[in-house]
Amino acid sequence: MKTYLASTVAASALALMLALSPAKAQEENLDPSAKAGGEVVITYKDDVATLDPAIGYDWQNWSMIKSLYDGLMDYEPGTTNLRPDLAESYEISPDGKTFTFKLRKGVKFHNGREMTADDVKYSLDRVTNPKTQSPGAGFFASIVGFEDVAGGKSESLSGVTVVDPSTVKIELSRPDATFLHVMAINFSHLVPKEAVEQHGADFGKNPVGTGAYRMAEWTLGQRLVFERNPDHWRKGLPYLDKITFEIGQEPIVALLRLQKGEVDIPGDGIPPAKFQEVMNDPEQKARVVVGGQLHTGYVTMNTTMAPFDNVKVRQAVNMAINKDRIVQLINNRAVPANQPLPPSMPGYDKAFKGYAYEPEKAKALLAEAGHPDGFETELFVMNTDPNPRIAQAIQQDLAAIGIKASLQSLAQANVIAAGGDKAGAPMIWSGGMAWIADFPDPSNFYGPILGCGGAVPGGWNWAWYCNEDLDKKAAEADSIVDPAKAEERYKLWSEIYGKVMEDAPWAPVFNEQRFTMKSPRMGGADNLYVDPVHIPINYDYVYVNDVQ
Repeated sequence: MKTYLASTVAASALALMLALSPAKAQEENLDPSAKAGGEVVITYKDDVATLDPAIGYDWQNWSMIKSLYDGLMDYEPGTTNLRPDLAESYEISPDGKTFTFKLRKGVKFHNGREMTADDVKYSLDRVTNPKTQSPGAGFFASIVGFEDVAGGKSESLSGVTVVDPSTVKIELSRPDATFLHVMAINFSHLVPKEAVEQHGADFGKNPVGTGAYRMAEWTLGQRLVFERNPDHWRKGLPYLDKITFEIGQEPIVALLRLQKGEVDIPGDGIPPAKFQEVMNDPEQKARVVVGGQLHTGYVTMNTTMAPFDNVKVRQAVNMAINKDRIVQLINNRAVPANQPLPPSMPGYDKAFKGYAYEPEKAKALLAEAGHPDGFETELFVMNTDPNPRIAQAIQQDLAAIGIKASLQSLAQANVIAAGGDKAGAPMIWSGGMAWIADFPDPSNFYGPILGCGGAVPGGWNWAWYCNEDLDKKAAEADSIVDPAKAEERYKLWSEIYGKVMEDAPWAPVFNEQRFTMKSPRMGGADNLYVDPVHIPINYDYVYVNDVQ
């Protein structure tokens, strides 16, 4: 991450052109051990909601979308290092507010039409248009004209200009150190206007992009089939000819099928009930891939709803939760968390101690807050294991200090709906929907889930926490583009999260490790199976070893 800041922010300061030749881009990450061809089977319990990059926003469809579409920027496989993608090169003005992207020529959409700068403008106009109802629209707030589009006054971002068919200029209202990351997330990926207009609301079921794979079949509730895009601009990729995603497979059944050689990757991971069995079996353990992820699981408290409008109550909840016991409950597949940022994120404060597990102090704080006998409340939780068990442990911890929390165990969609409703849920255990960074920058753990902009109906700031002073500090931090001041920027973010923890809208519980499995025939580096940004798997670069 420091390497990225030093290189790209230096470009920002000096207005240098950072170019990557098409030939090098097409060859640089080819694996000499890879064999082209073959197919794999991946299972999921639930169907995919959408494959529209402007709409899709969950861990299941994230990597699928990234394999069907491309953006101006992307990350080196298995890393958090940014690189140009559909942009062959880019230039940033000295004030850090104007980005000029030169596009690769000859890139084709799956429908055969060549991609141009008009597609960049159309895609950005579309994702920010309220009619699209994109959950990622707020990521583009720094583009000039965003407020007019978001407010329905315009359908076109005035800050996005087509200079010529292979050049697009994007002007920002303020310097934004995260902007190149925003150009790499799914919401920025390019779509062809004619395909969107042809399919309308069903475009998410009929995806058309420029990605390494294209849609061959989608039978709802049964399977999705991706096939290799023969016209993909990155020559030699992908390696696989076909990927079949089988839907409706219970995780335990998927594990059994993996053991029989019928499945290559169980998409839902290792079932919690089978985790110890897998890890104690050398043959199965050899198939397990482990990696850190930019993840924090937490309990939200609705700061606009009594009694959680009292900071002492929220601090008491933080002191009441035995995080070590919860980590043990999930077979030590995580580490206890004491702040919103995960340990591998820039800006994480290693010296910060957070709230220790101190039930007696928690009781005293409740008494100071006017609740010496505690109170009754509700704790919402997704009804998929291990989340109900985690919520029960939290329930027990809260009961020990006098807080009687009844559990509302619901389907994921219902929990999300309750969180996005200001009067919907007093407390939520975020597991199953816990935050995994959209991009590897400390700001991403603030804006959508702790900033005022996320405290809106349907948003992801389920604590409904809004501190306008911190919003100003966040904008100040993200305006720092000088590479010599990178550490200053991280320090600002550390201070912001320290203040967040004083206000205690959350109780951070743990930072989860990612465990997945692959069949013996699967090839490719382990970090592709726990890719930090192509969550969960970078399909473009994996392959099979038994191709004839």
